[in-house]
Amino acid sequence: MARIRTIKPEAFASESLASVSLSAERTFFGLLTQADDHGRYRDQAAVIAGLLWSLRPEHGPMGVEDDLNQLDTAGLICRYEGVDGKRYLHVVTFAQHQKVNRPSGVRHPDCPHHDLDLTRESAPPTRGALTEPSAQALGGGKEGSVSHEGAGQNGFLEPSPRTREQAVSTHGPDLGPRNRDLGSTPLGGASAHAPETISAKTLIGEYAAACPNRPPSSFLGHLGKQTAQLLADGIEAAHVRAGLERLRAKGLHPSVLPSLVNEAMNPPTASGTSAGHRPWTNPIDAQSAYGGEL
Repeated sequence: MARIRTIKPEAFASESLASVSLSAERTFFGLLTQADDHGRYRDQAAVIAGLLWSLRPEHGPMGVEDDLNQLDTAGLICRYEGVDGKRYLHVVTFAQHQKVNRPSGVRHPDCPHHDLDLTRESAPPTRGALTEPSAQALGGGKEGSVSHEGAGQNGFLEPSPRTREQAVSTHGPDLGPRNRDLGSTPLGGASAHAPETISAKTLIGEYAAACPNRPPSSFLGHLGKQTAQLLADGIEAAHVRAGLERLRAKGLHPSVLPSLVNEAMNPPTASGTSAGHRPWTNPIDAQSAYGGEL
């Protein structure tokens, strides 16, 4: 599953990204969204092409393989073979510039050249890699090696600070989306939640769920319009819900919903008559009632 990732403005002034083709740069940005929370992904050009280039059939697996070779040569990714014998790739400086809140457990094997603090010279060459100066492990200081360049974003004076959440064990359960929305209210903020409102969609969903069989779409559409109009008129959701329950119990047409809602809002009296009215009955003593004038 693709994830929310960030691209910093400095990425477009990166010398390492400028050294590869535009298609390779696009593939690199796409890999940021597909890689797991540790920057690793399966090294399968055909699969990557299907995910990142599905609407550009002219750029197929062969084109993506060339992109990966360019990125590997530029030191932006590292291609390696895992302990399970499968091919993987690793975005070299992923952890420096992608701040993952609640990272998931390990999904792919560690990169033997960076995660295990080994240099690429000590490992067998990766598939399709060209002969170029090797990339040092993160934090290495040897001249001529690639270091501290943030996921293809050149020119950073210092690595971004690590968030406290990244210290959580990577072997924990996957708790869902893990990237913090920087535009939302911080956790523990003082702003109050907006009052909960019930929409017409919610009420119609409740109505359909209570039916033994789902009503036709045209019926629900008509009923939804009636419900939305009642809510727009300021009718309380509780009264609209009561009207919907009456409609479902009686199996009536959606057009009568306003009448049923009014019945729920203004129920008739128990006798069906006004409080001060007495129905006519024949008098017991007709002579005294009419004064003998019959």
